[in-house]
Amino acid sequence: MRFSASDAPVLRHRWLLLASAALAIGLIGAGLSLETASAAQASAPLQSLSAGKLPPQPGFHARRETGGESDANVCSTAVPAGEAHCDLDIRIDSRARSQRPAHRARQSSVLGNNGAYDPSYLQSAYNVASAVAADGGGAGEIVAIVDAYDDPNVASDVSYYRSFFGLPGCPAGTVSPAATGCVFEKVSQTGSTTAYPTSNSSWAAEAALDVEMVSAVCAKCQILLVEANSDSLADLGAAVNEAVYLGAAVVSNSYGGNEYSSEHADSLNYYDHPGVAVVASAGDDGYGVEFPAASPYVTAVGGTSLTQLDSSGTRDGSETAWSGGGGGCSAYESKPSWQSDTGCPRRAVADVSAVADPNTGVWMYDTYGNSGWAIYGGTSVAAPVIASFYALGGNLPSSTGTPVSNAYANSSALYDVTSGSDGSCSPAYLCTAGAGYDGPTGLGTPGQSPDSLAAFLATAATTAATAPGAPLSLKARTSSTGGVLLSWSVPRSNGGAAITSYALYRGTSSGREASYLSVSCTASTCTYTDSGMARQRTYYYEVAAVNAVGQGPLSNQAAAIAR
Repeated sequence: MRFSASDAPVLRHRWLLLASAALAIGLIGAGLSLETASAAQASAPLQSLSAGKLPPQPGFHARRETGGESDANVCSTAVPAGEAHCDLDIRIDSRARSQRPAHRARQSSVLGNNGAYDPSYLQSAYNVASAVAADGGGAGEIVAIVDAYDDPNVASDVSYYRSFFGLPGCPAGTVSPAATGCVFEKVSQTGSTTAYPTSNSSWAAEAALDVEMVSAVCAKCQILLVEANSDSLADLGAAVNEAVYLGAAVVSNSYGGNEYSSEHADSLNYYDHPGVAVVASAGDDGYGVEFPAASPYVTAVGGTSLTQLDSSGTRDGSETAWSGGGGGCSAYESKPSWQSDTGCPRRAVADVSAVADPNTGVWMYDTYGNSGWAIYGGTSVAAPVIASFYALGGNLPSSTGTPVSNAYANSSALYDVTSGSDGSCSPAYLCTAGAGYDGPTGLGTPGQSPDSLAAFLATAATTAATAPGAPLSLKARTSSTGGVLLSWSVPRSNGGAAITSYALYRGTSSGREASYLSVSCTASTCTYTDSGMARQRTYYYEVAAVNAVGQGPLSNQAAAIAR
């Protein structure tokens, strides 16, 4: 369970400001400059957590399990309206803090690689090898990570993480769909590669985790980290837009805040990017809905507790709903057409899920405000795992629609999580896992044999149909049997829809042709004999193609004398 103060959000925010000011005054009194004090203040919560202590600032909570495991949130949840917190948790019990991963995990009675999962376990649990073999392994795909503030050490940290676990390198550079291996690029919310936001160790841990989880699941993917100026939803949303502008096919967001009545406008402004897989974590405080996970334009990702027995490359474990994962019924967002559950009249959260429980957590390497290795969890882990699957499925910015709808159309490709709960609610499926759709885990997780990609495949790019082009080479000649024999060729373009008929125009003077009759023809060259006209009189003709959209332009004019 969580332990926290019961203050109202406004009061908690005021206490946060007072505590922050007091801490800064104390640091300045110790001989530090205001700038140095601010940096120390930003790193203080993570330093406390890394030492196994709950920070004194408001908005930090401990979750203690019966086996002695403890974890706490990395970012304070005491944020005012319009701001977000990261959805990242860290193990703070002494056992977790004393463990370190091995370069190569050996099967033992301890979970994963010395107490947490490394890339080989995650790849096994979610059958990543099969997904890689099915569709190129994400080569050329650009996965964007959006987080607040700057992580000065992220490039070196992810490089160490990848090297330690034997993953291919990911040199710093400029992301490009033409690249065949990983390239890492960090930009600000305006696209700058030289002027970054101020740093913050809690959000830096989030950034490192996100980048390393994409590395673990999609080793060939390009990784674009877009750092927002602050944790305001406006800045984070602007960073999402920048990520899409820079070519990202997938955008992962591991943060959230309370829902608010005007959130749909922000859904449209920041998260509605047709064809781009925008992914958002569902939260780490149990039953309840966050924004932007509530947006109907994102894939909302819930959390699971994962048991994977070995790192052989094949799934051999199971998952249950994590008690801390978010989910439920949105207070404001309308129900999208692709959701059909009946207990929530609006947008239901989550859509899919992945590992998030810190007690079945993952190894992460972070040196900004932390000393290196630690065990982390939260739906911040799950979101980049799911983002990686969209990349493995070959999502492209030129695809169309809302990618999350593919999961609902292909739910059998997912591993259905059928047990576990994140709270109490009515109807029960919104907080309790069961067969089919449920709130905590959505439709399920990747890992269903053979590769789960059907749930994450891109929607093929399409262009709206238009009226067809003009028929070609209309010819008219006097028929030997009487009347006029007409012939023409199909247009160069059918407008994206099959031609169903041709409209024939006829007149007795040039330029005065009028609609005459409809001719059915599906061949590449069409013919029609016009008869019953006045003999020895010249008739003028034009023809237009018709499809489901409408009638296209007229062809050239042709004339002949009727007999």
